[in-house]
Parts: sequence; structure tokens; C-alpha cells
Amino acid sequence: MKTRTTTAVVATATAAALLAACSGGTKAGSDGGGSKTLTLASIDQGSVEDVVKAFEKANPGVKVRYTTSGADQYQQQIRTQLSSGTAPDVMSVWPGNGNPGATYVLAKPGYLRDLSDQPWAAKMPDAIKSVAQYEGKTYNAVFGQNGIGAVYNEQALAKAGLTPPDTWTKLLAFCRDAKAKGTPAFALGNQDNWVTQLVQYALVSTTVYSDDRDFDQKMQAGQATFADSAWKTALDKYLTMEKTGCFQKNPLGTNYEASQQLAATGKTLGIVQGNWVIALLKGKNPQGTFTLKALPATDTPSQTLIPAAAGAGYGVNAKAKNEELALKFVNFVMSPEGMNLFVKKQGGLPSLPDTGYAVDPSLTELSTFITSDRTVPFMDQLWPNAKVQQTMLSGLQEIFSGQSTPAKVLGEMDADYKAGS
Repeated sequence: MKTRTTTAVVATATAAALLAACSGGTKAGSDGGGSKTLTLASIDQGSVEDVVKAFEKANPGVKVRYTTSGADQYQQQIRTQLSSGTAPDVMSVWPGNGNPGATYVLAKPGYLRDLSDQPWAAKMPDAIKSVAQYEGKTYNAVFGQNGIGAVYNEQALAKAGLTPPDTWTKLLAFCRDAKAKGTPAFALGNQDNWVTQLVQYALVSTTVYSDDRDFDQKMQAGQATFADSAWKTALDKYLTMEKTGCFQKNPLGTNYEASQQLAATGKTLGIVQGNWVIALLKGKNPQGTFTLKALPATDTPSQTLIPAAAGAGYGVNAKAKNEELALKFVNFVMSPEGMNLFVKKQGGLPSLPDTGYAVDPSLTELSTFITSDRTVPFMDQLWPNAKVQQTMLSGLQEIFSGQSTPAKVLGEMDADYKAGS
């Protein structure tokens, strides 16, 4: 989701996941006068561009100097920039506490400006508000909701004569049939470590939370662990998918960009990703039709849940050189015009009600799951520190390379979780 959750999906962050392509770029407007120039770092590649153009059009004379980058690159840069005083006015920030670019992680040392006084802050739904805040104050302008699932290439499915599975047994049969036809079921870009978590999150949502919606509270109370829970079941199923041939050859040698290309062009039947990938797939194949479906983990369809949660938003640098313009930008992002531009381009859903947004058909199932309360938050958003996720991401890569085991990785995640914040 992301990485995405998975999101993640963007400066900072990693996953969760869950969002953003590996390659990046820089777009610079005229430096102009200081008060008319905004600096921005974003992981929303392919979608922030339209928002910037609309913002500049609505504010004549204003120029936005912005960079976009993948989650891994962003993570390496943003904390250094913040600590050295060279960070941009506005930056991508993830919800919650699960990765190095998350709200809690950046707000705690005072890197972010309090946005509680902005007009949209009180309107955010409680579920989103809780991960956009730190100690009761809002620091993150979360503009969209995202989900993680199997994104199918409808034309590739039709050519293969296959339909999306709704049970675990059917999923494995789907993978075998797809492999026999020479077109693997799913592209997997595990060379980018944030991508590794997305299949795991999609499976955990059902294996863990369908039977125990209070699992996170039990973890926080010390009454549950990763190693002794259905997290292990999900990880075993992830590896079963790999052994069954659900993914293309050499996922560890495939990056996020390459995995998009496989799914977009029908070299695979789909990709397990966040809904944000749909816009990227359409960019590579404008004639293609892509649909997000839940990834089943049991043989009872009614038990299936989808990871769905607040996506990455934008925070304002507490030491922004142009605070007034920075606030104007995040308020534009949170307006119906800005929010709808973002989620339409990303293939997502708006975080605020009453924006007049028409849900894209590709997200009909995700929207239905959200309204039916069949979703759970991206797992890392409720973890006590960013180390847990980093251990999971590197551990999943090590499992795929044969250098670690599920038991070892889950045990290491438990140790990091118990270390607290």
C-alpha cells in the first residue's frame, strides 16, 4: 500500500502504505517574489500536478515549486530536511504513527504546524480525525480514503477467460489457471520494500479482524502478539500464494514501476495494491479498465474484510518560510474542488462528506465495503512506533530471499512493538 495500505501511500515515509511510484521528478515554477512562491514535497506522483495547476489558477501570480518522489526516497530525505531547517513549506504526511513520515512521528518533535484552527479540521470523520491528530490537535490535511485489494485488468481477465475469485480456494485455483495460460495472476514489486506489506495487509484484514475486531486494543494492552495470532496465518497464506505461482517470477527483482507496467499491459491479470495504483495503470494504458476487488483469505465470502483507511495528506512545516501560502494550499486541498481533483486522479474516495464526488465504477466494491463497515484501518497506523513497520518490510524481503522465516520476523515485530513509542 503503498504501501499502499496500505499508503502509502506520500519528504517522508514509506509505506504504508502505501502510495507512490519509485521514480520521481521536480517541477519548478518561477521563483518570483518570496511571498508568491510555495515550496512543496509530495509523494502523490501523477495526481498532485493537476492540483498544483488548479491552485495556481485560483491564485494568480502564485507559483508552486514542487518535487515528487517515491516513498522510499522521500523517507530518506524528509527527516534530514526537517532537522536541518531545509524542508519545504508543505509536505506529504501519513496518518497515525506507523512510519517515519507519519503524523505522530513528525508532530511530536514539533516539526508540523497545528492545523486545528483551519475550517475543515472539525469536519473530518472521527476515524480519520484520530489518525490526523497528535495529542488532540490536528496536524494532517487528509484528503482521501484508500483501500487495498486485488486490482484487476478487465481486458486481461476477459482474454484469459477468468473471473475474480471470492474465496481462498478459488484464489489459488485462479492463480494456477492464470499461470497455466502464461499470464501470472498478480504483479508484485517487492524490490521496493514498502510494497511487500500490501498482500500481507489484505490477508490480515480477514484472518485477524474478521474474528477479532478488538485485536489492536488487545495488542496495546499486552494481551496479544503478532507471533501468536492469525498474523502468522496470513503470512503463511502469502507464502502459499508465492509457491502456487500467483506472482510473476522474481518479485524481489521487480520494482513498483515495473509491476505497474506488467499489470497495465496485461502481462499479469492484475496487481495487489492500493486503489491509488489505478490512476497509474490508466496512465500506462489509457484504454484499459481496472477494478479493485477484495482479496479473499477464507472460504466464507461474508468474512472477507478490506483494509481501508485515511490516505496520506499534507502537513505544514512549523518553520515554513511562507506560512500564509502554505495554509492557503492545504485549505485548497481540503476544499471540494481540490479534494475531488485529487481523489479522481488517484482513483480514491474523499475524506470529507458532501463534496459532490461521483464514485468511479472501479471502486464500487471498496465503497460498498466502507459503507457496510467491512473494513479495518491500515495496520501500521495504530502501532506505537515506526520501527515495527520497518522491521516487517525488511523482514518480508528477507523471507522472500530465504534469509528469514515468518516466526523470526513476527517475533522481531513483537519486540519492536513492546518497545513502545
